[in-house]
Amino acid sequence: MRTNPVKEKLLAGKPVFGAFGWEFLVPGLPQIVKSAGAEFLMIDMEHAGTSYETLKQQVALSRGIDLVPMCRIPTNQYHYVSRALDLGIMGIMAPMVGSAKEAEYIVSCTRYPPNGRRGAAFGFAADDYEGGDVDEKIRIANARTLVMCLIETAEGIENVEEIAAVPGVDVLWLGHFDLTNFLGIPAQFDHPKYVEAVDRMVAAANKHNKVLGFMTASDEWSRAYWDKGFRLFAVGVDSMLLQGALGAGVSTLQTLAGESDK
Repeated sequence: MRTNPVKEKLLAGKPVFGAFGWEFLVPGLPQIVKSAGAEFLMIDMEHAGTSYETLKQQVALSRGIDLVPMCRIPTNQYHYVSRALDLGIMGIMAPMVGSAKEAEYIVSCTRYPPNGRRGAAFGFAADDYEGGDVDEKIRIANARTLVMCLIETAEGIENVEEIAAVPGVDVLWLGHFDLTNFLGIPAQFDHPKYVEAVDRMVAAANKHNKVLGFMTASDEWSRAYWDKGFRLFAVGVDSMLLQGALGAGVSTLQTLAGESDK
């Protein structure tokens, strides 16, 4: 049964970089992001409406190319966590985590008894349809699952130190856009309320030895959040990356067309 090199690197203090899969969950996507240097593919289920069948396909396509499949579940309920893990997902991003109690519940859904409440299903997608010792599979599964709590609400910031203290929570992921919404300052990423909230989150992560995660949309943001201590990054969203690259190319051609008309 495969281990999770992304989690191993993060817990060893090393940075990890990957990509968000959103609109273009096509057969070539895992190999494309792998060839670009990504170490994981984060598949969105919260906003993109991704089905479990599509999720299962992306996990299968990630096998054999050393790409770690992870996903953001739509809401923090047992069946969303367990079904994703049963398909072979190695990292769970839980949205809008607001309390330590909620974080503890999420962790429990990712662990087999006696450490949690995850239901048993072996010899299927989660363990690559392999046989083997069940006790060893349980040990590996419990150890390899990366648990990421999205801190993106005023409640989450208020309770961020207690959330960070929960055993089994590996990553505090900054949900920057939602956080500004919940703070009443939509998209104002330089507002003192947002800056103070991020600083509070960073302090909690440092105190409890948790990894900080972020989805960057520019080189400027990458540098800024790297300097704050973030070490788990997803680079952009597939649709926005395509739109940005296409827009730049079209803009160049439009400029050339304008010059030729002179």
